[in-house]
Amino acid sequence: MSRSPYSAPDSRGHFGMFGGKFIPETLIKNAADLEQEYRQAQNDPVFRETLGRLLRDYVGRPTPLYHAERLSRMAGGAAIYLKREDLCHTGAHKINNALGQVLLARRMGKQRVIAETGAGQHGVATATVCALFDMQCIVYMGEEDIRRQAPNVARMKLLGAEVRPVTSGSRTLKDATSEAIRDWMNNPEDTFYIIGSVVGMHPYPMIVRDFQAVIGKETRTQIMEHAGRLPDVITACVGGGSNAIGMFYEFLEDVPALELVGVEAAGEGLEGKHAASLTKGEPGILHGAMTRLLQTEDGQVLEAHSISAGLDYPGVGPEHCYLQETGLVSYTSANDREALDALKTLAETEGIICALESAHAVHYAVRRAATMTPDSILVVNLSGRGDKDMGTIIESFGL
Repeated sequence: MSRSPYSAPDSRGHFGMFGGKFIPETLIKNAADLEQEYRQAQNDPVFRETLGRLLRDYVGRPTPLYHAERLSRMAGGAAIYLKREDLCHTGAHKINNALGQVLLARRMGKQRVIAETGAGQHGVATATVCALFDMQCIVYMGEEDIRRQAPNVARMKLLGAEVRPVTSGSRTLKDATSEAIRDWMNNPEDTFYIIGSVVGMHPYPMIVRDFQAVIGKETRTQIMEHAGRLPDVITACVGGGSNAIGMFYEFLEDVPALELVGVEAAGEGLEGKHAASLTKGEPGILHGAMTRLLQTEDGQVLEAHSISAGLDYPGVGPEHCYLQETGLVSYTSANDREALDALKTLAETEGIICALESAHAVHYAVRRAATMTPDSILVVNLSGRGDKDMGTIIESFGL
């Protein structure tokens, strides 16, 4: 039985009950102008050609889809393929979206760009595209994440960005996002805010998803070339959720012929400190959108925890909430130790050191592959490389 085409968000930016614009009056015009500019850019062949050319010649797309034969043999069962977003310029999928949004900023005549970052990869990507186009760049980053992600902080500074430490709250991604929004509220005329994930007010979840959808589009073409058919299972890690949406969006209309699985950060355990908003969260408003988030009974946002800075966020993109509610995507979790072990396994079997974020999806992929038949195919989105995490890895393994 055929299913009607997937179409979300609606005209008001809602994914079912999630999403929307819960923002101060000072940002209403900014959000409306951004949506109008984006709609025009979508229909502008010059914009599309420029973005496509830069994705190819500057970012290095298409990224490979790699059959991880040794990892597959070790797991037993399904053939595991890795979508190698770690091979993008700057080392992660974040550059896809940063490049698209900086082109929007240029169309709108903005010269001052701000961003938030957790693991630092979005900060590096934003600093990179601002250097490319000679634009001022300010990146907000939690003090705790600055400590954990020192190599990326140095990269941002080397690229000419100003990194502003955020010392409030948990001093991680949530607080960096809050500070960036405050900056945008105070400087609405000359500033463009490049959000790094599918979170926040409409139209950001839609814009970021569309710029990241290149991941899934390439994967569809590549797996048909490799195997002559679509995969049985596709998985990706989920914090805010941009790499996962980028991979899943192309395949939503193929469900249930294939299965889409997002993997959240269980941290120290789902009954302890974690960042599993879809698994354990409740509906609430965070950073301008209705989403699922970790909160107390009276609505106070709880501190999230993950060994991976990029998943250390108490909320999640509203479209993921909708996909969970509709059953199009299922969500599970992996804890800190499972992610570390998966990172080590991938390094030892394939010579690939992935980001700790990606390692959550690798853990699920290895576990799930073992339950599948040898003629099955499982694709995991390897969202980034692990250079940035070497300090944590050294400390965790005693290297």
